Amino acid sequence: MAVTVGRVFLAQPCTSASFIGNGNGKHIHRSSFGFLAKPGAALSRHSRIVVRAQERPTWLPGLDPPPYLNGTLAGDFGFDPLGLGEDPESLKWYVQAELVHCRFAMAGVAGILLTDLLRVTGNTSLPVWYEAGAMKFNFASTTTLFIVQMILMGFVETKRYMDFINPGSQAEDGTFFGLEAAFEGLEPGYPGGPILNPLGIAKDIKNAHEWKLKEIKNGRLAMMAMLGFFVQASVTHAGPIDNLVEHLSNPWHKTIIQTLANSSS
Repeated sequence: MAVTVGRVFLAQPCTSASFIGNGNGKHIHRSSFGFLAKPGAALSRHSRIVVRAQERPTWLPGLDPPPYLNGTLAGDFGFDPLGLGEDPESLKWYVQAELVHCRFAMAGVAGILLTDLLRVTGNTSLPVWYEAGAMKFNFASTTTLFIVQMILMGFVETKRYMDFINPGSQAEDGTFFGLEAAFEGLEPGYPGGPILNPLGIAKDIKNAHEWKLKEIKNGRLAMMAMLGFFVQASVTHAGPIDNLVEHLSNPWHKTIIQTLANSSS
């Protein structure tokens, strides 16, 4: 049994035989398994196992990925400790769900950092990010904004789901107010066109493996950053830029360890 270290190994049978000297002018036949044959024994074909490493990095070196995660998905490092992707249909949906969460997280992290930076530097009177939802606007009431958001998000999410269950159906004429060509869906989860892909990156989505991998890696990092923002807001009651400025003012005494210790006391 081969032990993997961050790689998937394949075993290939082949034959090999060799001779070693015994110091008395005689030769002893050594098989491929390392066992010594009796002197004078006739040569025979011996099988050996050659371990060849494939380039398949895994999230934990030494741990074999589950068979249903074969490395074909973008960002597949064999991580599924709960076995959620065992059902192929469920796995397809989880892929789409992760994509959407990644994109929302990346947009959220960028928005939080930008507005927090403007607020800390005194360039705007925007509230800290976790209080922004309670902000009142003069042009519309909170109820009106909520209803409009539900309608718009509901429409977009419905279209996305319909494209998931029937790929390409939402690119047909008349399905999006005549704007189908402006979006030009490439495949489920990857809309394109001049609106959502203005730079024309990854037009050949079937072979855009590197771009897909970069997106999923950055998205996962953004989701972890959002989790960090949530914890920071709960513990310090401040934004991420505020926390960073406080840490830089006294790096040895303003750390996560001291902050957690003070919050629990």
